[in-house]
Formats: sequence, structure tokens, C-alpha cells
Amino acid sequence: MLEFSFVEIDYLINSAIELKRLKNQRVFPKNLSNRNIALIFDRPSCRTRTSFVVAASDEGAHLEIFPYEDIRFGIKESVKDIARVFGRMFDGIAYRGDHSTLLELVEYAGIPVWNSLTESYHPTQVLADLMTIKERFGQLKGIKLAYVGDGRNNVVNSLIIGCLKMGVDLKIVTPNELAPSLELLKSIKEDCADELFGSVIVTDNIEEGVRDCHIIYGDVWISMGEEHLIEERIALLSKYKVTQELMSLTDNDETIYLHCLPALHDQNTIISQNHPDIMEVSEDVFESPRSFVFDQAENRMHTIKALMNATI
Repeated sequence: MLEFSFVEIDYLINSAIELKRLKNQRVFPKNLSNRNIALIFDRPSCRTRTSFVVAASDEGAHLEIFPYEDIRFGIKESVKDIARVFGRMFDGIAYRGDHSTLLELVEYAGIPVWNSLTESYHPTQVLADLMTIKERFGQLKGIKLAYVGDGRNNVVNSLIIGCLKMGVDLKIVTPNELAPSLELLKSIKEDCADELFGSVIVTDNIEEGVRDCHIIYGDVWISMGEEHLIEERIALLSKYKVTQELMSLTDNDETIYLHCLPALHDQNTIISQNHPDIMEVSEDVFESPRSFVFDQAENRMHTIKALMNATI
């Protein structure tokens, strides 16, 4: 997302909204007919994978999924060599895995490579977030969004970039121990220096952080590979759980709830059954009319479709 300007991101969002309208009317322009897309996923995926599959099908492209065991970067063949092979065969690569591998694919493939999640960033998620916000409020500039929870993950990093570029005022409401580093914030602001239309504030004060916000945004308190930190995260984040009481602190009856999913909100997962206090949002918020998490999930597909159309 750092590579895209305000104008380009705005175009992708508007294009996704139009593509959604066309799909709802069962109109499929087939902009990617006879194109071939490779999905290389070194990490598990639900929404990202299904979004690429459906988006490619709608637009007439052929999509092939390559799990980790089929590629095995660096075991018998280097990333550099695999990138050049795929670059000769495919028109685009969606990659989900290590950020260093992503950068090497970008350098050597010679075709579009879409970041479908790394440990550092999750830009396709934030494109869908921005689309959902624009659908709901009709604009992005001046919208106030409070991200509540663990402030050191790939979604937060991409939210910072997206909000700064698109004029959204972002508040990261998180314990000091889980706040994004000053070095990261400084680096992102320097990279976005020509297009700082939004703002970013980090605070551990919940009431101040969410006041007057249009959106409360949540995420799980443990990322992939952090299961050993469950009790530590519960101790740090229990008061940051998004409940109806927290939602009321916005003093805004129109505040909506967003979540990138998957969410721990009930007792229907093994993790929440074993650790009930790890749930980052209450069931009554997650299932309320103010929750737009499944609009947000659907919009993953529309924004990915717009992204592929614009870059191939």
C-alpha cells in the first residue's frame, strides 16, 4: 500500500464499489479473460484465499493454488529462480508468507505480486476496510477510527498507512507494552510524507481513545504462532475487550464495529473454550446491527478484484 498514491487507492475503492454493484446485478465484465493467476500461500488462509478464487473466476481468469509443500522456497530451488519461472508462466502472483520472500518475488518475477499477508503488513485487508468505511459513511476524509487491542501486528501497520494516505484519523488504543514502535511510526510517516492526509495517535486511555469515533475496529489478541502468549495477552488486554459498554464510550449512536476476522466472540472455538477470557469482543457487539464485519469480509473479494484488474 505504500507504493500506491491517494489517487490510486481512491480509484481502487471506487472501482471495487462499482464491481460489487455489477456483481449484484449478475454482470461480469471478464476483464481478466485468458489471464493466469498463481496463489502461493505459505500460511493458512480463509478470506484471502476465497476472495482471490472468486474474484479471479468472476473476471474470467484461471487461478492455481500452490501450497507450501509444492513450492518449498529455498529447499531445492531458490526464491529467485522460482520467481523467474512463475514470471514466465503467470500474469500475477498472490503471495502469503514471509515478508523477505515477498520482496524477492517482487524483485525477480517481473509480474505483479500482491501482498496477501506477511508478518509486517496486510494491505488487501485494509483496502476492504476502506471500502467498507466509504460504503457506510460516503467518505473517508475526517472519519475517526479507533483500533482497540494489540497494537503491534500487520493489520495495524497497514491501517496506519491506509489512514494516513486517505484522510482517516486513526487512534490506536492499546497498552503501552503493545503499542507500535516509535521507529515504525516515524518510518511510515516518512514514507507517506507527500500524502499525510490523516493522523495517527497512540494511547492506552480507552475513554479518550474511543470518544467521538465513527468506528471501533478489533482484531484477535494473539496472532499465528503466538498461542504461548495467551495468558500474557489476557492480562494486558482484558479491559480492552470491546463490549457494549466500551461502544457507548464513543458518545455516538452511529458508531459501527469492524473486525478483520477471524474473531473470538463466542464459545464455538477450541481456543475460546480453553481460554474464555481471550475473547476480544462480546457476542452482543459482534452480532449487533452495528457490526459490519461480514460486509467487510465480502469486500475483500471486491477490492482484490479491483486490484487485479488495475495492475495486470
